[in-house]
Amino acid sequence: MHELCVTIRIITSWAKYTCPLSKKNMTTIEELKNEIDKIKERNSRVELDKSWETSLTRKLFILVLTYFVVVIFFFVTKLPNPFVNALVPTLGFFLSTLTVPWIKAIWIKRKK
Repeated sequence: MHELCVTIRIITSWAKYTCPLSKKNMTTIEELKNEIDKIKERNSRVELDKSWETSLTRKLFILVLTYFVVVIFFFVTKLPNPFVNALVPTLGFFLSTLTVPWIKAIWIKRKK
């Protein structure tokens, strides 16, 4: 019977399970529900973060921000045509956001 308790304890260690034979208090259903709710809340936050990372809004915001930073840099360094020349690094960044997920997919496929 002790081996069964050890196995159950290993499998359910996240739930703070203790074997009834050890005379310790067992985790209540309410505590388990609270733990599950915490996990669901965390998963929700992680999904939102992941959605933001791949969102068009984020990419466009960074695109515009990159353009203005490069324009300011070109003005400060007195380079010619800052508004036109700032398009090159900005478009380079934009293309990298399009190709990186594609390369990532190939990498993941090869790893599996």
